[in-house]
Amino acid sequence: MLKGIYLTLMIGPGVPLIAPQVVVDALTGVQVTSSKDRSGFQLTFAVAKNSPLITTMLPAGYFDPIITRVLIIVTLNGVPNVLMDGLITNQEYAPSNEVGQSVLTITGEDLSVAMDVLDMVIPYPFMPDEAIVNLVLAKYLVLGVTPLVIPPIIPVIKTAIDGWITQRGTDREFIKERARINGYVFFVDPGPVPGQSIAYFGPDINLPIPQPALTINMDSATNVESLSFSLDGLAKKIRLYTIYDPFTDSIPIPVPVPNVNIFKPPLGVRPTPPARFEIAQEGSELAIDEAAQTILGFMMNNSTAITASGSLDVMRYEQILRARLIVGVRGAGLAYDGLYYVDSVTHNIKQGEYKQNFTLSRDGLISNTPMLIP
Repeated sequence: MLKGIYLTLMIGPGVPLIAPQVVVDALTGVQVTSSKDRSGFQLTFAVAKNSPLITTMLPAGYFDPIITRVLIIVTLNGVPNVLMDGLITNQEYAPSNEVGQSVLTITGEDLSVAMDVLDMVIPYPFMPDEAIVNLVLAKYLVLGVTPLVIPPIIPVIKTAIDGWITQRGTDREFIKERARINGYVFFVDPGPVPGQSIAYFGPDINLPIPQPALTINMDSATNVESLSFSLDGLAKKIRLYTIYDPFTDSIPIPVPVPNVNIFKPPLGVRPTPPARFEIAQEGSELAIDEAAQTILGFMMNNSTAITASGSLDVMRYEQILRARLIVGVRGAGLAYDGLYYVDSVTHNIKQGEYKQNFTLSRDGLISNTPMLIP
């Protein structure tokens, strides 16, 4: 694709195989989006009316949704990077009167989409959340999905008198709901080796592995094409919970809670102060452990006041920017320089071109880090 950068495309039902040459020759664009919620991909093919993709492969089911698995791997400087391991969910064909201008577009999501196709009603009596999630995810081991389940900080186990947790809906909906209640996140991350993925259920943590800094407005050291920042003064808030004391169960206790995530501390010296105040509708009717779980969930599902977005050329950056890690920013000035959490990355790959769009976030102005990795 480019000097030192190679793209590998694998497609097939169940176990994907190297795409045949006719498919690779027709490929004009690859887009992969990775975020902290879910990931997706889109493949674009330029086809003629007598192309084997249209006359043979499409009718034979080569791009059939749900059953067809796609692996997208980019090798940079000899190191393979699994950008996507997912399933096709949609296909679009736009024929054209112009020769060779017809377009076939294939869209898909990561392997978590396999968890979102079957509604179920399943009770889980006397089981903690980590056991429930491991049990739900066990059926996807056949797809190479390995569970990584972090036990809740405040465990809640219902007794026979209280009832029990019951799944109503798809596996993905159910796991995401359990994650929200505990203040956790759930996503399926492809890799680190082809054919393997990690299903993560746990706190929203960006691995403390700093990537090479994104540099703007520094002459020859500049390695991004664009970068802009935004500070939302209404993003931070305080929520007032009311709980009853556990002894008499009659004395209301107001508990003001700021949405500060202990797993994602502010990366700036001047944290953004909360500007909104709201009263929680839940809490007073819950048991003390359930109320504590709800409050902790609010704190850990916090919003960040500062966001940044931009684009870069991988050849200039000399790395592949990865989501769910941290990255430094240089050249933006005293207020906005420093470390950021990488929330999402979109890979745009074409013949002879590899660019990325990204979004960053943090809370607080002025870097609290004295030095960045260039």
